[in-house]
Amino acid sequence: MRIVLAGTGSAVGKTTISTGIMKVLSKKFKVQPFKIGPDYIDPTYHTLATGNTSRNLDSFFMDEDQIRTSFKRGMEKSNSDIGIIEGVRGLYEGISSIEDVGNSASIAKALNSPIILIMNARSLVKSAAAIVIGFKHLNPELKIEGVILNYVKGKRHFLKAKESVERLTNTKVIGGIPRDESLTVDERHLGLVPALEKEKIAENIEKWAHVVEEYIDLDALIEIMKSSSKLKEGDAELWKIANKNSLKIGVAIDEVFNFYYKENLESLKDNNAKIIPFSPYKDEIIPDVDALYIGGGYPEIFKKELSANESMIKSIKKFSKDNNPIYGECGGLIYLSKAIDGEKMVNNFPYDSYMCQKVQGLSYVIAKSLNDNLIAKKGEVFRGHEFHYTKIDTENGKANFAFDILRGRGIANNKDGIVLNNTLANFIHIHACSCPNFAYNFTKNVTES
Repeated sequence: MRIVLAGTGSAVGKTTISTGIMKVLSKKFKVQPFKIGPDYIDPTYHTLATGNTSRNLDSFFMDEDQIRTSFKRGMEKSNSDIGIIEGVRGLYEGISSIEDVGNSASIAKALNSPIILIMNARSLVKSAAAIVIGFKHLNPELKIEGVILNYVKGKRHFLKAKESVERLTNTKVIGGIPRDESLTVDERHLGLVPALEKEKIAENIEKWAHVVEEYIDLDALIEIMKSSSKLKEGDAELWKIANKNSLKIGVAIDEVFNFYYKENLESLKDNNAKIIPFSPYKDEIIPDVDALYIGGGYPEIFKKELSANESMIKSIKKFSKDNNPIYGECGGLIYLSKAIDGEKMVNNFPYDSYMCQKVQGLSYVIAKSLNDNLIAKKGEVFRGHEFHYTKIDTENGKANFAFDILRGRGIANNKDGIVLNNTLANFIHIHACSCPNFAYNFTKNVTES
């Protein structure tokens, strides 16, 4: 069974409703959560709600066969009965104004999944039906089987809007959630507050689950999920698996660095790497490993604490000077810079980084490798995404860059990926399916260095 919970737009309550549904259904079923699009924040809520690590599905990163394979892989690894897929923005919003690329509709189509449409119904009655008609008419192949009305004023408003939608669109309304400001979630510069702030978020998830139990017809939802047809047979290759030599990779995972796609770590394991977690925030030195992987997160927010951990900084710096491989993504790049807003960092790269008021990079990315490097061969083209408020002062782009940015912004002058010694760090976030040689190249270069 599976369902796509899609919105009519952004800020309609997808995350609170989706997470609440996941939490409630997890009491009776094994639920595997998924998030559409390049997102690290919402999946942490899903993971807390279900106990299973949420996975991302994205048609900019994956073709239809890979989407199906990735979905089935997630379901099998968690041995789940139900797959619940939270959409991104509006159902049809992606990178194209016409085609379905990077949007929720493309995932629902690839998985032949029924869709529940979540709508901000504030002040809407008959117009709610018009919106549903428009969404169904735009692509009749999609199976929009139910509607959840959010932000309804009260019972009378809900019943009138429900009658309008059901009679005029022949689509079942399975819930109406009243307006309640306490159901909103805090935000940070990269979206929702990370769910690693577990105590507060766990309380919110319980609240969302209670609302879902009270205001959504879960039996009707399950019946819609049961209408899911069998997925197309066959599996696609998700990433290259060829490295036979064993190695150990230290991965920075803590309150600061926690933006990793599950598939990235799995692709490394498939290439014979043992993952050793460590904390640049709390540990004194790095573990005994062959390479480091420092992913994204919030080093800007924890810059004083990171700067104060001098023993860790010295440990990483020595590891780099000894020409050991280090790969950093976004937050990892910032941590490996000289300083963050004047607070001293590792200084693997002699460039300062600065937090800005406005977003400095927000885009899907297509990159081409300029030379052989830690994760790519010369001429390789791969996809990723960038989302950061920090900039790196590379002195008018004089750094040794690894990648040409064909789509997106990068660090400077449409370049990304600074290389120094055996360290590579970039603003690009890579998903293993969008860069299928990532894990093989990384592990092979580590074992040969």
